[in-house]
Formats: sequence, structure tokens, C-alpha cells
Amino acid sequence: MNICVYGASSALLKNIYYEKTEELGRAMGKRGHGLVFGGGATGMMGAAARGVAAENGYILGIAPRFFDQPGVLYEKCTEFIFTENMRERKKLLEEKSDATIVAPGGIGTYEEFFEIFTLKSLKRIDRPIVLYNIDGYYDKMKALLEYTAEEKFMDFSVLDLVVFLDEPAAVLDYLENYKK
Repeated sequence: MNICVYGASSALLKNIYYEKTEELGRAMGKRGHGLVFGGGATGMMGAAARGVAAENGYILGIAPRFFDQPGVLYEKCTEFIFTENMRERKKLLEEKSDATIVAPGGIGTYEEFFEIFTLKSLKRIDRPIVLYNIDGYYDKMKALLEYTAEEKFMDFSVLDLVVFLDEPAAVLDYLENYKK
């Protein structure tokens, strides 16, 4: 299975985020799963790629051409696709993967998550989506989504379209056992 991992590109985070995301990447590689990601060398993206690479796994990077600058992109990808813009990148990230993991990130990661979550809620896609809740990072996101349903801005059933998990084995078990 090719798994899309969204996540921060920041190199300024607490070490636990990098460590747990690299651990996830290693687990993906050990289980024979490929990584499809935004191609970044740093942050959660770089950590996931380093983990998969440590197990000699398949890595597909996808990034807009304007990111092709020294030190920005992960250089050990099995394959790399350049796009013209971020929208084309997101489309390919979705098309080239079978599942989505959302590692901690900022507004870009949120935007990617909410688009894929919306597509699933509209039944335009059917894939497992996991928020990788390292150190409780997504606890407030979960509370916000629950509040949104409580206030009737969305149905409670929409909450069942994503899961919040904090251990690599649990994340991969969920993805591998997902029933469409």
C-alpha cells in the first residue's frame, strides 16, 4: 500500500515529533508500505522519509518546481514528480496513494487534511484517514470537530470518517484492516 503522509516541514519542533514520525516511517518500510509525500527534507516529511529509507522502502516525493532549491527537498526519493503548483501536488498526492496519515503540522497540513476529510465526507473518495496524534497534538482538533457536530454544523457520523491514533503499530494496523 502507498501511504500519503502529510506533515510539517519545520525544523524547529520538539524532538518527539521527529522521533515518532521517523518511527512510523520505519514501521511502514518494514511492513512493505510505500511513502507518498510532499518531498520535504525537513520536519515531519523528512522524518517519515528517513524512516522509510532506513528500511529500503519506496518513497515518492511530489512537490512544486519552486521548491527545488538547495536543502529543501529530500534527495533520496525512489521517484520524484515536480508539479507546477500546490493544487496539482495535492491532486497527485491523493491519486498516487491508498491511505492518508496526517502527522503534526501547521496551516498547510490542516488545509491538506480538511480537503481530504471533506472529499471523504462527500463520498468522493473512500480511504482510511488517520490523524497521527503524537504527544496529544491533535486533541484540540478532535475537540473542535466534536464541538462542530454538537453545534450541528456537521453530523456526528462524520466524526467516524477519521481516527486519532498515537502509535505507529496502531496506525498501520488500522490502515491495513480498513474495510471500504
